[in-house]
Amino acid sequence: MRLPILLTVALALAACTPPAEAPADKAPAADAAAVQEPIMPADAPPQEDAVLPPEASSTSCTLDQGSDAAVRLAERCTAVSPASHPPCNPENPCQLIQDEIDRSCAMYKPGETKPAECSA
Repeated sequence: MRLPILLTVALALAACTPPAEAPADKAPAADAAAVQEPIMPADAPPQEDAVLPPEASSTSCTLDQGSDAAVRLAERCTAVSPASHPPCNPENPCQLIQDEIDRSCAMYKPGETKPAECSA
């Protein structure tokens, strides 16, 4: 009765063990192709990578204005930004965060109610 249980446990443990790695000299050539950067299709939508103007500071907002002020600015940014990955991080430059707030608030049409964070 114990033999089938022990055999089942042994097989289950063997299945969980990772396979031995192939020697370096026998590594598949496909690994080199897998390391290449993906190519963005020509019809891909624009990405939300923020680009700082040359005159903008590249130091973190936390270093520029202090932790409390940087966190408040980042919270305002998060509250108004519709971006899926906005640059609303206190470690980003303050100008980058403020630019995202300005961009997001400018998206409201005349007559639409802007969030309070737009006028703070």
